[in-house]
Amino acid sequence: MLTTRVIPVLLLQDKGLVKTVKFDKPTYVGDPINAVKIFNDKEVDELIFLDIKASAHRRAPLMNVISSITNECFMPLCYGGGIENIDVMKRIYALGVEKIAINTSAQKNPGLIEEAARIFGSQSVVVSVDAKKNIFGKYEVFRCDGKNRTGINPIGFAKQMEERGAGEIMLNSVDRDGTMKGYDLKLINDVSAAVKIPLIACGGAGKFEDFRQAIAAGAAAVAAGSMFVFYGPNRAVLINYPKRNELAGVI
Repeated sequence: MLTTRVIPVLLLQDKGLVKTVKFDKPTYVGDPINAVKIFNDKEVDELIFLDIKASAHRRAPLMNVISSITNECFMPLCYGGGIENIDVMKRIYALGVEKIAINTSAQKNPGLIEEAARIFGSQSVVVSVDAKKNIFGKYEVFRCDGKNRTGINPIGFAKQMEERGAGEIMLNSVDRDGTMKGYDLKLINDVSAAVKIPLIACGGAGKFEDFRQAIAAGAAAVAAGSMFVFYGPNRAVLINYPKRNELAGVI
């Protein structure tokens, strides 16, 4: 049995799957239901679905799409995107989603995390943090596709979210997203050292060794997008996931 979760992250845009590079230039990579069926067969630990346009467009989650996904998904599922209140969260949990990832709303309304943790339990609440270096070379939390500065320090923000009751932090490196050049290990180390709750590292994985390095830097779980939807140097679209024995030798 693997001691560290290795989690595919799938990006929803409208009703299809896309993959971005540095949160930009989304490339269509297929149908979400087809991807779920493949990951079912691969016995994946967990899946994360993020609707990347919902919050930016002030649009509610697409409940029919989420329902279609949960009806096919045989593994724990985390969903994020467009979540602004408890009522929406109740509807999503009722569809069979185990965890909800909250990003923009956690920044604008930290009290939502506290309320959600009280009602649903901390284990069901993930705070997603999109961070990159600003023009001064300092890490900063960004929102709306990684384009809008917030002035928020990711280390302090992660600590605040832990205090509010979040069960996990999903830390996304905007600068590394889709590059397959490795995680931002300093960012992972800095944030993980500041909190006691599990940290999911995301952004930049391109090979197994990247997983090992992220775990050594403090990640409790590793997530990847491009690595599980592309294959080969030409980035041909192919939904894939390593065999258990391949991962066991690394993590």
